[in-house]
Amino acid sequence: MSRAGTFLLSVGVVLFVALLGWQGFGTVAATLAAAGWGLVAVAAFHLLPLVIDAGAISVLFSRNERSVNLSDALLARWSGESVNSLMPAGQIGGPMLMVRYLAQRGMRARDAAAVITISTTMQTVAQLIFALIGVALLTGYAVGGSTSTLTIAVLVVIGVIGAMIYGFYLAQRRGLFGRAMRFASGIAAKFSAKRDWSSLVTRAEAVDAAVHDLYRERGKVAASFGLSFVGWLVGTGEVWLALNLLGHPVGWTEALLLESLGQAIRGAAFAIPGSLGVQEGGYLLLAKLVGLPPETALALSLTKRARELLLGVPGIVYLHFVEKGWQRRRLARVPDID
Repeated sequence: MSRAGTFLLSVGVVLFVALLGWQGFGTVAATLAAAGWGLVAVAAFHLLPLVIDAGAISVLFSRNERSVNLSDALLARWSGESVNSLMPAGQIGGPMLMVRYLAQRGMRARDAAAVITISTTMQTVAQLIFALIGVALLTGYAVGGSTSTLTIAVLVVIGVIGAMIYGFYLAQRRGLFGRAMRFASGIAAKFSAKRDWSSLVTRAEAVDAAVHDLYRERGKVAASFGLSFVGWLVGTGEVWLALNLLGHPVGWTEALLLESLGQAIRGAAFAIPGSLGVQEGGYLLLAKLVGLPPETALALSLTKRARELLLGVPGIVYLHFVEKGWQRRRLARVPDID
């Protein structure tokens, strides 16, 4: 991990512990314990939006692509989400591993990169619209200085993330991968003039071409966006279920407010591994609006983190064995040279 990553992780840990200590470790633990084995039910429910997100990936597959299917997209999505949730790789580690996973399943690497790039973009755009729904709901609650300030803060976050996503989209349309590789090769050539980077640049340009071709299939891109948006909406059920299990049931509207704005706040802290501490702080701010006690807000966040562990640890273990198996098969295809 880089020094910056280590520093941000340390900040997250300190904030996380401070928030729990502020509300009282025992009080939060007692609230969380009320869910009991219901934590497994929350993890099981998360499989539903996970399947929908996998569908948002698989609709981008080529009709002529027979090496991968929905189950491969589901396993790739599961593995990628596990890495994003539990590993200090930022939000880029998951998509990169999803590309690698699909390529190991027989999909051409350039096509896999194009599919994951566009599906990730559509999922983020869908999240922004989902967050705007939360902002609209926020204005319907008691008007006050704190509520107005929170609304403005969330809108600023959404605006910044929206600008970043638009910039990312424009970069994709203008040859993001080819330009990035040419820039990297120019820097690397100053330190190692003997290495030929032309093949890597060619591969990156092939990814750009695949991205351009896939964006022309507007029906597929629209379907990916639609499924991603449905996935965000369905994910609201996780908050609703968790709060019922914690003994503080809320209506669907309140659950939607918490999920949409909570995810937006978490997304804004993408640089901190797992958005540690920031997610908890976000739920503390939002809990007041729907009448939840602070310890319940923290217990809700910990419920989500328990779900990440219950699904994420097996996902990373699965990815480890898949990688080992692929490496063995690759070495088996290389003949020994005596």
